[in-house]
Amino acid sequence: MSVEFSPKLKREHKTVQAMINLYCRRNHNTKNNLCEKCTELQRYAFDRLNNCKFKDNKPTCGKCTIHCYKPSTKKDIQEVMRYSGPRMIFHHPFLAIYHLLDEFIKKSGQQPKSK
Repeated sequence: MSVEFSPKLKREHKTVQAMINLYCRRNHNTKNNLCEKCTELQRYAFDRLNNCKFKDNKPTCGKCTIHCYKPSTKKDIQEVMRYSGPRMIFHHPFLAIYHLLDEFIKKSGQQPKSK
């Protein structure tokens, strides 16, 4: 059974993948492939996205009311995002702009209601 994702969730996958790739290349000196730790982090992040209860109404992680990452992994993804976030505009400008729009253009700052 194949899962079909909305355009927004596909973009979320691309964004987190780009951030982890950028982080790994610069901090773990990898070229074409992710190191083992970053591969596992990406797999975990994709799993969290795939199972997000908000689906297409998913806010950005920083604005989410439910923090679904386990504590150790949350620390790792925060490190990746702190490093890659400011650099995304130079490496992946469209993904960065869409991510900023997703973060700042939420209907009066309301969180989606869980089901």
